[in-house]
Amino acid sequence: MPKQVTRRDLLAGAAGAVGAAALPSSLRPANAQGRDTTGAPGAPASGRGGRSPFETVERNARGGLASRTPLQDLHGTITPSDLHFERHHAGIPAVDPESYQLLVHGMVERPMVFALGDLKRFPATSRICFLECSGNYPANAGPETTPESVCGMTATTEWTGVALATLLREVGASPDATWFLAEGQDAAVMTRSVPMEKAWDDALIAYAQNGEALRPAQGYPARLLLPGWEGNSNVKWLRRIELADRPFMTREETSKYTDPLADGTARQFSFVFDARSIITAPAYPDVVEPGWIEIRGIAWSGRGTIARVDVSTDGGRTWQAARLQEPVLRQAHTRFRHLWRWDGAETEIMSRAVDDTGYVQPTRAALRAVRGRRARRYHLNPITAWRVRAGGQVEYRVEEPWDA
Repeated sequence: MPKQVTRRDLLAGAAGAVGAAALPSSLRPANAQGRDTTGAPGAPASGRGGRSPFETVERNARGGLASRTPLQDLHGTITPSDLHFERHHAGIPAVDPESYQLLVHGMVERPMVFALGDLKRFPATSRICFLECSGNYPANAGPETTPESVCGMTATTEWTGVALATLLREVGASPDATWFLAEGQDAAVMTRSVPMEKAWDDALIAYAQNGEALRPAQGYPARLLLPGWEGNSNVKWLRRIELADRPFMTREETSKYTDPLADGTARQFSFVFDARSIITAPAYPDVVEPGWIEIRGIAWSGRGTIARVDVSTDGGRTWQAARLQEPVLRQAHTRFRHLWRWDGAETEIMSRAVDDTGYVQPTRAALRAVRGRRARRYHLNPITAWRVRAGGQVEYRVEEPWDA
Protein backbone atom coordinates (compact mmCIF):
# COMPACT_ATOMS: atom_id res chain seq x y z
CA MET A 1 0.00 0.00 0.00
CA PRO A 2 1.59 3.36 -1.02
CA LYS A 3 2.47 5.61 1.89
CA GLN A 4 0.59 8.91 2.06
CA VAL A 5 2.97 11.79 1.32
CA THR A 6 2.51 15.41 2.36
CA ARG A 7 3.74 18.39 0.37
CA ARG A 8 6.42 18.96 3.02
CA ASP A 9 7.61 15.36 2.65
CA LEU A 10 7.73 15.72 -1.11
CA LEU A 11 9.81 18.90 -0.99
CA ALA A 12 12.08 17.43 1.64
CA GLY A 13 12.45 14.24 -0.37
CA ALA A 14 13.40 16.16 -3.49
CA ALA A 15 16.05 17.94 -1.48
CA GLY A 16 17.38 14.67 -0.14
CA ALA A 17 16.20 15.19 3.46
CA VAL A 18 13.77 12.30 3.29
CA GLY A 19 15.06 8.80 2.47
CA ALA A 20 13.93 7.19 -0.75
CA ALA A 21 11.97 4.57 1.18
CA ALA A 22 9.68 7.26 2.54
CA LEU A 23 8.25 8.01 -0.90
CA PRO A 24 6.29 5.96 -3.38
CA SER A 25 8.45 4.90 -6.32
CA SER A 26 6.59 7.28 -8.64
CA LEU A 27 7.50 10.27 -6.44
CA ARG A 28 11.11 9.45 -5.56
CA PRO A 29 13.88 11.71 -6.88
CA ALA A 30 15.76 10.38 -9.88
CA ASN A 31 18.83 9.38 -7.90
CA ALA A 32 16.64 7.21 -5.65
CA GLN A 33 15.35 5.12 -8.55
CA GLY A 34 18.56 3.23 -9.24
CA ARG A 35 21.01 4.23 -11.93
CA ASP A 36 20.67 7.87 -12.96
CA THR A 37 19.64 7.88 -16.64
CA THR A 38 19.87 11.66 -17.08
CA GLY A 39 23.66 11.89 -17.14
CA ALA A 40 24.21 10.55 -20.64
CA PRO A 41 22.28 10.09 -23.90
CA GLY A 42 20.26 6.92 -24.21
CA ALA A 43 20.20 4.30 -26.94
CA PRO A 44 19.77 5.52 -30.53
CA ALA A 45 16.82 4.81 -32.79
CA SER A 46 16.70 1.37 -34.33
CA GLY A 47 15.14 -0.36 -37.30
CA ARG A 48 12.92 -2.53 -35.14
CA GLY A 49 11.63 -1.61 -31.70
CA GLY A 50 11.61 -3.96 -28.74
CA ARG A 51 10.24 -4.13 -25.24
CA SER A 52 11.98 -2.69 -22.22
CA PRO A 53 14.49 -5.19 -20.83
CA PHE A 54 12.56 -4.92 -17.57
CA GLU A 55 9.44 -6.38 -19.21
CA THR A 56 9.93 -10.14 -19.40
CA VAL A 57 6.41 -11.47 -20.01
CA GLU A 58 6.35 -14.60 -22.17
CA ARG A 59 3.91 -17.25 -23.33
CA ASN A 60 3.63 -20.56 -21.53
CA ALA A 61 5.08 -22.70 -24.30
CA ARG A 62 7.07 -25.66 -22.93
CA GLY A 63 7.80 -26.79 -26.48
CA GLY A 64 5.49 -29.02 -28.43
CA LEU A 65 2.58 -27.86 -30.55
CA ALA A 66 0.99 -25.12 -28.45
CA SER A 67 1.67 -22.03 -26.38
CA ARG A 68 -0.70 -19.94 -24.31
CA THR A 69 -1.44 -16.22 -24.05
CA PRO A 70 -0.38 -14.83 -20.63
CA LEU A 71 -3.83 -13.41 -19.88
CA GLN A 72 -2.91 -12.36 -16.34
CA ASP A 73 -0.05 -10.14 -17.58
CA LEU A 74 -1.82 -8.16 -20.31
CA HIS A 75 -3.74 -4.89 -20.41
CA GLY A 76 -6.56 -3.73 -22.67
CA THR A 77 -8.02 -6.06 -25.26
CA ILE A 78 -5.48 -6.32 -28.10
CA THR A 79 -3.01 -9.16 -27.67
CA PRO A 80 0.55 -8.38 -28.81
CA SER A 81 1.36 -10.45 -31.88
CA ASP A 82 4.28 -12.22 -30.24
CA LEU A 83 2.16 -13.18 -27.22
CA HIS A 84 -0.81 -14.49 -29.23
CA PHE A 85 -1.35 -18.17 -28.41
CA GLU A 86 -0.33 -20.72 -31.01
CA ARG A 87 -1.63 -24.18 -31.83
CA HIS A 88 -0.49 -26.36 -34.69
CA HIS A 89 -0.69 -30.05 -35.47
CA ALA A 90 2.62 -30.68 -37.22
CA GLY A 91 4.87 -27.72 -36.56
CA ILE A 92 5.13 -24.34 -38.29
CA PRO A 93 5.89 -24.50 -42.03
CA ALA A 94 8.25 -22.00 -43.62
CA VAL A 95 6.19 -20.70 -46.55
CA ASP A 96 7.95 -18.45 -49.07
CA PRO A 97 5.66 -15.49 -49.80
CA GLU A 98 7.14 -15.14 -53.29
CA SER A 99 5.91 -18.58 -54.31
CA TYR A 100 2.71 -18.60 -52.24
CA GLN A 101 -0.47 -19.54 -54.13
CA LEU A 102 -4.12 -19.92 -53.12
CA LEU A 103 -6.27 -22.10 -55.39
CA VAL A 104 -10.05 -21.49 -55.43
CA HIS A 105 -11.95 -24.13 -57.40
CA GLY A 106 -14.80 -26.63 -57.30
CA MET A 107 -18.31 -25.30 -57.93
CA VAL A 108 -17.11 -22.07 -59.56
CA GLU A 109 -17.26 -20.66 -63.08
CA ARG A 110 -13.57 -19.71 -63.24
CA PRO A 111 -11.11 -21.69 -61.09
CA MET A 112 -8.30 -19.30 -60.20
CA VAL A 113 -4.95 -19.21 -58.43
CA PHE A 114 -4.14 -16.12 -56.38
CA ALA A 115 -0.61 -15.05 -55.43
CA LEU A 116 -0.05 -13.09 -52.23
CA GLY A 117 0.31 -9.91 -54.28
CA ASP A 118 -3.05 -10.62 -55.92
CA LEU A 119 -4.74 -10.85 -52.52
CA LYS A 120 -3.22 -7.54 -51.46
CA ARG A 121 -4.48 -5.78 -54.58
CA PHE A 122 -8.11 -6.40 -53.63
CA PRO A 123 -9.82 -3.89 -51.32
CA ALA A 124 -8.58 -4.58 -47.78
CA THR A 125 -10.73 -4.87 -44.69
CA SER A 126 -9.80 -5.04 -41.01
CA ARG A 127 -11.59 -6.74 -38.17
CA ILE A 128 -10.87 -6.90 -34.43
CA CYS A 129 -11.96 -10.26 -33.06
CA PHE A 130 -10.82 -13.10 -30.82
CA LEU A 131 -9.51 -16.51 -31.75
CA GLU A 132 -9.82 -19.47 -29.41
CA CYS A 133 -8.70 -23.07 -29.53
CA SER A 134 -11.55 -25.57 -29.28
CA GLY A 135 -9.71 -27.40 -26.50
CA ASN A 136 -9.23 -24.31 -24.33
CA TYR A 137 -10.04 -25.97 -21.01
CA PRO A 138 -7.75 -27.76 -18.53
CA ALA A 139 -8.31 -31.48 -18.10
CA ASN A 140 -6.62 -31.90 -14.71
CA ALA A 141 -5.82 -28.50 -13.23
CA GLY A 142 -4.44 -28.31 -9.71
CA PRO A 143 -4.65 -25.38 -7.29
CA GLU A 144 -1.38 -23.93 -8.62
CA THR A 145 -2.89 -23.05 -12.00
CA THR A 146 -2.72 -19.58 -13.56
CA PRO A 147 -5.37 -17.94 -15.79
CA GLU A 148 -3.03 -18.60 -18.71
CA SER A 149 -3.19 -22.33 -18.00
CA VAL A 150 -6.96 -22.32 -17.44
CA CYS A 151 -7.92 -20.79 -20.79
CA GLY A 152 -4.90 -19.04 -22.27
CA MET A 153 -5.51 -20.42 -25.75
CA THR A 154 -7.44 -17.32 -26.76
CA ALA A 155 -6.39 -13.87 -27.94
CA THR A 156 -7.81 -10.79 -29.62
CA THR A 157 -6.15 -9.27 -32.67
CA GLU A 158 -6.80 -6.74 -35.41
CA TRP A 159 -6.77 -8.84 -38.58
CA THR A 160 -6.41 -7.38 -42.06
CA GLY A 161 -7.00 -9.04 -45.41
CA VAL A 162 -9.47 -9.51 -48.23
CA ALA A 163 -13.06 -10.59 -47.70
CA LEU A 164 -13.56 -14.17 -48.88
CA ALA A 165 -16.78 -13.01 -50.52
CA THR A 166 -14.68 -10.80 -52.81
CA LEU A 167 -12.75 -13.82 -54.09
CA LEU A 168 -15.94 -15.82 -54.49
CA ARG A 169 -17.40 -13.16 -56.74
CA GLU A 170 -14.13 -13.08 -58.70
CA VAL A 171 -14.29 -16.82 -59.45
CA GLY A 172 -18.06 -16.92 -59.99
CA ALA A 173 -19.12 -19.11 -57.08
CA SER A 174 -22.13 -21.30 -57.84
CA PRO A 175 -25.32 -20.45 -55.87
CA ASP A 176 -25.73 -24.21 -55.41
CA ALA A 177 -22.51 -24.49 -53.39
CA THR A 178 -23.35 -24.91 -49.69
CA TRP A 179 -19.93 -25.78 -48.21
CA PHE A 180 -16.30 -25.06 -48.91
CA LEU A 181 -13.14 -26.90 -47.96
CA ALA A 182 -10.25 -24.93 -46.46
CA GLU A 183 -6.88 -26.67 -46.73
CA GLY A 184 -3.56 -25.65 -45.20
CA GLN A 185 -0.05 -26.42 -46.37
CA ASP A 186 1.38 -27.57 -43.06
CA ALA A 187 2.62 -31.14 -42.66
CA ALA A 188 -0.75 -32.09 -41.12
CA VAL A 189 -2.54 -30.79 -44.25
CA MET A 190 -5.20 -29.31 -41.99
CA THR A 191 -8.59 -29.38 -43.73
CA ARG A 192 -12.01 -28.25 -42.54
CA SER A 193 -15.48 -27.95 -44.07
CA VAL A 194 -17.15 -24.56 -43.63
CA PRO A 195 -20.73 -23.52 -44.56
CA MET A 196 -20.96 -21.03 -47.41
CA GLU A 197 -23.14 -18.74 -45.28
CA LYS A 198 -20.03 -17.87 -43.27
CA ALA A 199 -18.03 -17.31 -46.45
CA TRP A 200 -20.52 -14.74 -47.72
CA ASP A 201 -20.95 -13.15 -44.28
CA ASP A 202 -17.66 -12.14 -42.64
CA ALA A 203 -14.95 -14.68 -43.54
CA LEU A 204 -11.59 -13.11 -44.30
CA ILE A 205 -8.39 -14.22 -45.99
CA ALA A 206 -6.03 -12.50 -43.58
CA TYR A 207 -2.44 -11.61 -44.38
CA ALA A 208 -1.76 -9.15 -41.52
CA GLN A 209 -2.35 -8.83 -37.78
CA ASN A 210 -1.92 -5.77 -35.61
CA GLY A 211 -0.57 -3.78 -38.53
CA GLU A 212 2.18 -6.19 -39.61
CA ALA A 213 2.43 -9.35 -41.67
CA LEU A 214 1.09 -12.47 -39.97
CA ARG A 215 3.56 -14.17 -37.67
CA PRO A 216 4.59 -17.63 -38.94
CA ALA A 217 2.74 -19.35 -36.07
CA GLN A 218 -0.42 -17.48 -37.09
CA GLY A 219 -0.44 -18.72 -40.66
CA TYR A 220 2.02 -16.59 -42.61
CA PRO A 221 1.62 -15.54 -45.33
CA ALA A 222 -2.20 -15.99 -45.40
CA ARG A 223 -4.86 -17.75 -43.37
CA LEU A 224 -8.61 -18.15 -43.14
CA LEU A 225 -10.33 -16.06 -40.47
CA LEU A 226 -13.86 -16.92 -39.31
CA PRO A 227 -14.83 -14.44 -36.57
CA GLY A 228 -16.38 -16.10 -33.52
CA TRP A 229 -15.81 -19.65 -34.78
CA GLU A 230 -13.61 -22.37 -33.33
CA GLY A 231 -9.92 -21.89 -33.91
CA ASN A 232 -9.33 -25.12 -35.80
CA SER A 233 -11.67 -24.05 -38.60
CA ASN A 234 -9.61 -20.87 -39.11
CA VAL A 235 -7.15 -22.78 -41.28
CA LYS A 236 -3.62 -21.37 -41.32
CA TRP A 237 -1.09 -21.39 -44.19
CA LEU A 238 -4.12 -21.56 -46.47
CA ARG A 239 -3.42 -23.02 -49.92
CA ARG A 240 -6.75 -24.29 -51.27
CA ILE A 241 -10.47 -23.53 -51.15
CA GLU A 242 -12.88 -25.92 -52.86
CA LEU A 243 -16.62 -25.28 -53.15
CA ALA A 244 -19.11 -28.16 -52.99
CA ASP A 245 -22.73 -28.97 -52.16
CA ARG A 246 -21.95 -31.02 -49.05
CA PRO A 247 -19.40 -31.13 -46.22
CA PHE A 248 -16.17 -32.98 -46.93
CA MET A 249 -16.10 -34.99 -43.66
CA THR A 250 -12.38 -34.53 -43.12
CA ARG A 251 -10.28 -36.23 -40.47
CA GLU A 252 -10.32 -33.17 -38.22
CA GLU A 253 -14.12 -32.93 -38.16
CA THR A 254 -14.86 -36.62 -37.70
CA SER A 255 -12.22 -38.05 -35.40
CA LYS A 256 -11.90 -34.71 -33.56
CA TYR A 257 -13.91 -31.58 -32.75
CA THR A 258 -17.17 -33.51 -32.45
CA ASP A 259 -19.05 -33.36 -29.14
CA PRO A 260 -20.61 -36.48 -27.57
CA LEU A 261 -23.87 -35.62 -25.79
CA ALA A 262 -25.55 -37.05 -22.71
CA ASP A 263 -28.34 -38.69 -24.75
CA GLY A 264 -25.88 -40.83 -26.69
CA THR A 265 -25.88 -38.69 -29.84
CA ALA A 266 -23.08 -36.42 -31.00
CA ARG A 267 -23.01 -32.78 -32.06
CA GLN A 268 -20.92 -32.12 -35.15
CA PHE A 269 -19.79 -28.82 -36.62
CA SER A 270 -19.86 -26.93 -33.31
CA PHE A 271 -18.45 -23.83 -34.92
CA VAL A 272 -19.65 -20.91 -32.80
CA PHE A 273 -18.08 -20.26 -29.41
CA ASP A 274 -20.48 -19.67 -26.55
CA ALA A 275 -19.95 -16.85 -24.04
CA ARG A 276 -17.15 -17.27 -21.55
CA SER A 277 -15.27 -15.28 -18.93
CA ILE A 278 -12.41 -15.60 -16.48
CA ILE A 279 -11.11 -13.52 -13.60
CA THR A 280 -7.46 -12.70 -14.28
CA ALA A 281 -6.79 -10.88 -10.98
CA PRO A 282 -6.69 -11.82 -8.22
CA ALA A 283 -5.69 -15.30 -9.34
CA TYR A 284 -2.93 -17.78 -8.62
CA PRO A 285 -0.21 -17.00 -7.48
CA ASP A 286 -1.48 -13.67 -6.07
CA VAL A 287 -1.61 -13.01 -2.34
CA VAL A 288 -4.16 -10.41 -1.21
CA GLU A 289 -4.86 -8.52 2.00
CA PRO A 290 -8.20 -7.68 3.63
CA GLY A 291 -9.71 -4.47 2.33
CA TRP A 292 -10.72 -3.15 -1.06
CA ILE A 293 -9.68 -5.29 -4.04
CA GLU A 294 -10.47 -4.67 -7.70
CA ILE A 295 -11.46 -7.92 -9.39
CA ARG A 296 -10.48 -7.85 -13.06
CA GLY A 297 -11.02 -10.20 -15.97
CA ILE A 298 -12.02 -10.72 -19.58
CA ALA A 299 -15.15 -12.05 -21.28
CA TRP A 300 -15.93 -12.96 -24.88
CA SER A 301 -18.58 -14.59 -27.06
CA GLY A 302 -18.60 -15.92 -30.60
CA ARG A 303 -22.35 -15.34 -30.68
CA GLY A 304 -22.03 -11.56 -30.52
CA THR A 305 -21.26 -8.85 -27.98
CA ILE A 306 -20.80 -9.18 -24.23
CA ALA A 307 -23.82 -7.50 -22.63
CA ARG A 308 -23.02 -8.12 -18.97
CA VAL A 309 -20.56 -9.87 -16.68
CA ASP A 310 -21.68 -10.92 -13.20
CA VAL A 311 -19.23 -11.48 -10.38
CA SER A 312 -19.76 -13.56 -7.25
CA THR A 313 -17.55 -13.20 -4.18
CA ASP A 314 -19.35 -15.81 -2.08
CA GLY A 315 -18.98 -18.99 -4.09
CA GLY A 316 -21.90 -18.36 -6.43
CA ARG A 317 -24.62 -17.72 -3.87
CA THR A 318 -25.11 -14.09 -4.94
CA TRP A 319 -24.06 -12.13 -8.04
CA GLN A 320 -23.39 -8.48 -8.84
CA ALA A 321 -22.93 -6.84 -12.23
CA ALA A 322 -19.36 -5.83 -13.00
CA ARG A 323 -18.40 -2.73 -14.95
CA LEU A 324 -17.43 -3.28 -18.58
CA GLN A 325 -14.38 -1.44 -19.83
CA GLU A 326 -14.56 0.22 -23.22
CA PRO A 327 -14.28 -0.68 -26.01
CA VAL A 328 -16.95 -3.40 -26.03
CA LEU A 329 -16.71 -4.97 -29.48
CA ARG A 330 -18.55 -7.80 -31.16
CA GLN A 331 -16.76 -11.17 -30.97
CA ALA A 332 -13.79 -9.66 -29.13
CA HIS A 333 -12.35 -9.81 -25.63
CA THR A 334 -14.07 -7.39 -23.26
CA ARG A 335 -12.48 -6.27 -19.99
CA PHE A 336 -14.52 -6.11 -16.79
CA ARG A 337 -13.81 -4.98 -13.25
CA HIS A 338 -15.59 -5.10 -9.91
CA LEU A 339 -14.67 -3.47 -6.59
CA TRP A 340 -14.83 -5.90 -3.67
CA ARG A 341 -14.16 -5.43 0.01
CA TRP A 342 -12.67 -8.63 1.36
CA ASP A 343 -13.16 -9.31 5.06
CA GLY A 344 -10.35 -11.84 5.33
CA ALA A 345 -12.56 -14.96 5.46
CA GLU A 346 -11.99 -17.82 3.03
CA THR A 347 -14.25 -17.61 -0.01
CA GLU A 348 -14.48 -18.23 -3.75
CA ILE A 349 -14.70 -15.62 -6.49
CA MET A 350 -16.02 -16.28 -9.99
CA SER A 351 -17.51 -14.59 -13.05
CA ARG A 352 -20.16 -15.44 -15.62
CA ALA A 353 -20.65 -13.81 -19.00
CA VAL A 354 -23.95 -12.87 -20.65
CA ASP A 355 -24.00 -11.91 -24.34
CA ASP A 356 -26.47 -9.87 -26.36
CA THR A 357 -28.34 -12.99 -27.49
CA GLY A 358 -29.27 -13.69 -23.87
CA TYR A 359 -26.92 -16.66 -23.54
CA VAL A 360 -25.62 -17.07 -19.97
CA GLN A 361 -22.33 -18.84 -19.29
CA PRO A 362 -23.29 -22.12 -17.56
CA THR A 363 -22.06 -23.76 -14.39
CA ARG A 364 -19.96 -26.86 -14.80
CA ALA A 365 -22.79 -29.04 -13.48
CA ALA A 366 -25.31 -27.60 -15.96
CA LEU A 367 -22.91 -28.03 -18.87
CA ARG A 368 -22.09 -31.61 -17.93
CA ALA A 369 -25.79 -32.47 -17.62
CA VAL A 370 -26.23 -31.62 -21.31
CA ARG A 371 -22.89 -32.73 -22.67
CA GLY A 372 -22.58 -35.89 -20.59
CA ARG A 373 -19.59 -37.45 -18.90
CA ARG A 374 -18.11 -38.65 -22.20
CA ALA A 375 -17.55 -35.11 -23.43
CA ARG A 376 -14.02 -34.36 -24.53
CA ARG A 377 -12.15 -31.15 -23.85
CA TYR A 378 -13.65 -29.42 -26.89
CA HIS A 379 -16.10 -26.50 -26.67
CA LEU A 380 -16.24 -26.38 -22.86
CA ASN A 381 -16.98 -22.97 -21.32
CA PRO A 382 -18.07 -23.50 -17.69
CA ILE A 383 -17.81 -20.93 -14.94
CA THR A 384 -14.45 -21.32 -13.19
CA ALA A 385 -13.51 -20.03 -9.75
CA TRP A 386 -10.59 -18.93 -7.60
CA ARG A 387 -10.41 -19.86 -3.92
CA VAL A 388 -9.17 -17.06 -1.66
CA ARG A 389 -7.64 -18.57 1.47
CA ALA A 390 -7.90 -16.87 4.85
CA GLY A 391 -4.20 -16.08 4.65
CA GLY A 392 -4.69 -14.26 1.35
CA GLN A 393 -3.32 -16.95 -0.99
CA VAL A 394 -5.34 -17.28 -4.19
CA GLU A 395 -5.65 -20.73 -5.81
CA TYR A 396 -7.55 -22.25 -8.69
CA ARG A 397 -10.63 -24.12 -7.48
CA VAL A 398 -9.94 -27.73 -8.40
CA GLU A 399 -12.79 -29.55 -10.15
CA GLU A 400 -13.51 -33.26 -10.04
CA PRO A 401 -12.68 -35.18 -13.23
CA TRP A 402 -15.24 -34.56 -15.99
CA ASP A 403 -16.10 -38.25 -16.25
CA ALA A 404 -16.38 -38.82 -12.49
